[in-house]
Amino acid sequence: MGCAARSAARLARPATRPGTERSLMASLAADIPETAEPKPLSSAWRSALIRLGIAWMAILAAFARDALDMVAIWWDSSTFNHILLIPFILGWLVMQRTQELKRITPSLWWPGLLVMAVASGGWVLGEAAGVALARHLALVMLLQGSTLALLGPHVGRALLFPLGYAFFLVPVGEELVPPLQTITADISMLLLGWSGIPAHIEGVFISTPTALFRVAEACSGVKFLIAMVAYGVLVANVCFNSWPRRIGIVALSIVIPILANGVRAFGTIYIADLYGLDFAAGFDHVFYGWIFFAIVLILVMAIGWRFFDRQVTDPFLDPATADRLAQASRKLPPQDRLVIAGAALLLAAPLGWALMGLPDPAPLPARNSLPEIAGWQRVGYAPDTAWMPRAQGSDRRWIASYVREGQRVDVYAALFDGQSEGREITGYGQGALDPDGRWSWVEQGPAVADGKADIITGPGRVVRDVATFYRVGGVVTGSNLGIRLESLKARLLRQSQPAMILIVSAQRNGDGAARPAIDALLRDAGGAQKLTDTILAGR
Repeated sequence: MGCAARSAARLARPATRPGTERSLMASLAADIPETAEPKPLSSAWRSALIRLGIAWMAILAAFARDALDMVAIWWDSSTFNHILLIPFILGWLVMQRTQELKRITPSLWWPGLLVMAVASGGWVLGEAAGVALARHLALVMLLQGSTLALLGPHVGRALLFPLGYAFFLVPVGEELVPPLQTITADISMLLLGWSGIPAHIEGVFISTPTALFRVAEACSGVKFLIAMVAYGVLVANVCFNSWPRRIGIVALSIVIPILANGVRAFGTIYIADLYGLDFAAGFDHVFYGWIFFAIVLILVMAIGWRFFDRQVTDPFLDPATADRLAQASRKLPPQDRLVIAGAALLLAAPLGWALMGLPDPAPLPARNSLPEIAGWQRVGYAPDTAWMPRAQGSDRRWIASYVREGQRVDVYAALFDGQSEGREITGYGQGALDPDGRWSWVEQGPAVADGKADIITGPGRVVRDVATFYRVGGVVTGSNLGIRLESLKARLLRQSQPAMILIVSAQRNGDGAARPAIDALLRDAGGAQKLTDTILAGR
């Protein structure tokens, strides 16, 4: 018989003598769970929370620029709107562990400073390389590390999942857009083949008898995938105890959104084939938004529902684990208060480095035009279809066309006297494809020495072959990572180094490839390395 049944039976008995009533009340009190009365905060917890609150306010104030940048991204970017809910989810996760946490004695813990040290170093590297993602990640890790340092290992163990889930505060994932575009296009082509609709694919463009469709960045499904992964990880902790089942639900949260987005793209093309482009565009706008997201979310939950192995009433922290943590925390020797001084030092160190400022601007050539290239005639840039690369923050930029025997190659160069926030040569939108322009990426082109090759298309299905080269100091490469590492080294060593974006491009005529003309010009110029040397030397 349960506690409620025993209590009901006692209440149904006839009135008893006063002494018996006291016994009855004592028996009823014994049936009330000890957890019914919330345990007040101990003085140790009050002191620890005050220390942590001061530390968090100091961190957020010191790195207010990065904190505000993150919030602006959450608010402005539809890819990361879901992160606005995560601070509230974190608060809820901590609240679910409140009673168990009160039994643990918080303490200072010096190994927590190691996390703060990694975060401080990461912030310096991110600042030096101009990588906002590294700074945002470092800010979150500073908050995590200070929690461990000021509350101790046993509290950290009890808060392991909320601390780990805090990584979802970092707006990351847009780097997945290009591969997701390709996957979505491939799934669409597979389904179009099964449906019997004739189609041809070139990069992220799918051509059918109805129209030419492009799997745009917004159709990659990245925002859908990122939100579903965050949701899947939360469900894995809240609804499952078994690790294989937790891994399974997270895997479903990755695979199903990718497959569903491919079905979504196919559906748009299929409906356009049946009912026309206008109807398909309207249907896509109405249905393939939150409605489609909700359907896929329900599908994931429906698959996982029958495998839930955690009850709603189960504590978030296993009672046996809570007992061990409580006992261990009482035996932990007092930590030196130098931990607080160490945390303050690790907070001040990256700020001190930042106050040193940027290196002096590097000298740039005085010339105002691109150099002559042997065997080619330099003429004014006048394309049939407007195309202009983007080099935000550059100090000098030129574009010209070089012609020879019916070949026409366009050369664009942008020079920077240094790199800083918003002036990185490999930053978002820099290069051949201006995100505010009308040109789109199709696919990678054949490899080019010291650079990267792409094929892009513009209004009227005009196609261009593009070879892009980045230069920092004496290094010329097409690798974003290589340039960021070289830029990082220069900033850390306080070196003044010029930077350059060089783009050599040619428009295709009919079915003829323009790449041979690009290769010929680069060969006659002595290669990308020599051409950039010539431009920087002002010759």
